[in-house]
Amino acid sequence: MIPITAMPSAAAAAEPGPVLAVANTPVLWICALGVFLVIAVQSVIYIKAARKAAPAAGMSPQELRTSFRSGAVAAIGPSLAVVLVAIALLALFGTPAVLVRIGLIGSVSYETAAASIAAGTTGAELGGPTYTPEVFAIVFFAMSMGGAMWMVATLILTPLLQRGEHRMAKVNPALMTVVPAAALLGAFISLGLAEVPKSTVHVLTLLTSAVVMGVCLLIARLPGMRWLREWGLGMAILLGLTVAFLAQSAGLGPAG
Repeated sequence: MIPITAMPSAAAAAEPGPVLAVANTPVLWICALGVFLVIAVQSVIYIKAARKAAPAAGMSPQELRTSFRSGAVAAIGPSLAVVLVAIALLALFGTPAVLVRIGLIGSVSYETAAASIAAGTTGAELGGPTYTPEVFAIVFFAMSMGGAMWMVATLILTPLLQRGEHRMAKVNPALMTVVPAAALLGAFISLGLAEVPKSTVHVLTLLTSAVVMGVCLLIARLPGMRWLREWGLGMAILLGLTVAFLAQSAGLGPAG
């Protein structure tokens, strides 16, 4: 959830202040575009590597195209949720910062929490009269450093985890088919259950998404319906968002 104090006021959204003048400087735009250029190059490299490794993995060109299409379709739903929140944060952080932090990382809860804490250390309030260009610089630096540490931790821990994976595969190869699936299942269940106590809207959204995804997977077993495996996640997210909007409009959400 985004802190109420983090949401921009109507006046702040209508008139660009000194913070947005700094937040939309050409230097930040160049940095943001540079980051997305690197992502585009990496994507091309990964796609080429996947096509090269596919025969050794026993994947046909059709299966490879299906996997690419499934990934693209599955990204639509989460991307829409991120875009909606990013639009609300444009008046706080400016377009380049939102593109790099929210658009790239996508962890809105972390970014807004880090920004609130960083602003609070200076005695300022996000979106308030004390939110100056100097405070924005501190906030943006804190958000960026947090994201950088995630990348450093991944760089250090990935080789260590890979060694453990190889050792487990030698001891019992079957473990490497069970452990990753169990880890993913546990992660998604924990994330879903964490939303249940918040409000009735969260419960309805979770149940709707689960039912829609389950129905899509069942129907996908029928002849000629395999395409639902690719579109199931996107449908579940979109219908879940629709139910959340309707439930919130009906007054089932938390007060305030």
